[in-house]
Amino acid sequence: RSSPGPALFRQERVGYGGRRFHIYKFRTMCADAEQQLDALKSESIYQDGRLFKVVDDPRVTPLGRFLRRSSLDELPQLFNVLGGTLSLVGPRPLPIDEQDAADLWHRRRLDVTPGLTCIWQVRGRNNVTSFDDWVQMDLEYIDHWSLSLDFGILLRTVPAVLLGSGAK
Repeated sequence: RSSPGPALFRQERVGYGGRRFHIYKFRTMCADAEQQLDALKSESIYQDGRLFKVVDDPRVTPLGRFLRRSSLDELPQLFNVLGGTLSLVGPRPLPIDEQDAADLWHRRRLDVTPGLTCIWQVRGRNNVTSFDDWVQMDLEYIDHWSLSLDFGILLRTVPAVLLGSGAK
């Protein structure tokens, strides 16, 4: 509504077994956000260049800020869950360029179906600024997977989203 362009954003990600798939979100940025990415890389909050996020990203629209803080931008990913490319809980799928830059030991994240929510999301989201720490959380999830762990993460996701814990 606050920017010309389609309402849905589609991006290729890497999922289970390294298979590529498209993830869907409500668009929260201006239509040419991908073209502006290189100019903003030096402002990333992450120490590790394999991840990218800018606080107060100028590409984000006013409505997009609300959608991101409330995580409503991720609702269309329920179609990915229904289609089997995402599960409700699992490591978040990375964009192609971030996955390609990952170390060999990081690729074990691809041994499970990626998820709509994950341990990283309930442990501080963007307050975790090291890719290695993020991957360690994912591997901890994989190594200790159980239905009760998934249920616990789902329950902890609700207040994390409602309170905006770690959301930037």
